[in-house]
Amino acid sequence: MMNAELSHSPLAAAHRIEELGRIIIAYSEVTEKLEQSHGRLKSQVQQLSEELSEKSRLLERKNRLAALGEMAAGMAHEIRNPLGGIQLYASLLAKDVADRSQPLQLVEKISAGVKRIEAIVSQMLQFSREIKISACETNLSHIVEQAVDLVQPHAQLKQINVEVDGPRSMTVKADPIFIGQALLNLLLNAVEAMDQCGNVEVRYFAPPAESDAKQFHLVVRDHGAGISPQILDRIFNPFFTTKDLGTGLGLAIVHRVVEAHDGTIIAANVDGGGAKFEIRI
Repeated sequence: MMNAELSHSPLAAAHRIEELGRIIIAYSEVTEKLEQSHGRLKSQVQQLSEELSEKSRLLERKNRLAALGEMAAGMAHEIRNPLGGIQLYASLLAKDVADRSQPLQLVEKISAGVKRIEAIVSQMLQFSREIKISACETNLSHIVEQAVDLVQPHAQLKQINVEVDGPRSMTVKADPIFIGQALLNLLLNAVEAMDQCGNVEVRYFAPPAESDAKQFHLVVRDHGAGISPQILDRIFNPFFTTKDLGTGLGLAIVHRVVEAHDGTIIAANVDGGGAKFEIRI
């Protein structure tokens, strides 16, 4: 009788309420932790899904470029063989009409056309070859300096200033010739994209913590008209060009050089006008 009374006493009821409160609090904490874990897992799944989609896109592009490269190699060899004969006959014809200005001008136009085709074929062969880099420790600042020196005559004709921002010395492991060639192509494109006067900017720096790069970022920015959103995903495709005299292989070769270094290249428009190309290696 005594125990029954105690079990129904206000003190016992208070203990039960307190215990129930602790259970509810513990349940709420567990529920909150589960919700937080679910949120983190959902975010990670989304991130992995985006990465997988990007990797799939890059693999598809790589396979497409490989197929186009094989086709380009076959075409280049077939075109190059008769080009030598055409150039030979044009040079012989030029000697025969050397004393007649009008026929000589026509022959010179033929020779100029052949040389242009030869240059395109050479680029096709360069694109189709497997790029085998010889990575070594090299100073990235020297590579940038040499590329800027080579582009200066083209920039000066349009009164364009090339600005460089980066450490005076930055040791990286890369192929200096191929990286220099890729940078020179980007600089020439940047100069061509601009009207008279203005700046082209080159920046290079160590990758930030969130970057997938291991060695450096290299950015070339112009202040031209930018890249049309409709073609932004196609500019690295071989033979795609918006230039009247372009071959459409310059950026495709840059893409292959960066890819051979296990890097990525990103093209984007910049707020305020112009476009930028960012190499991440």
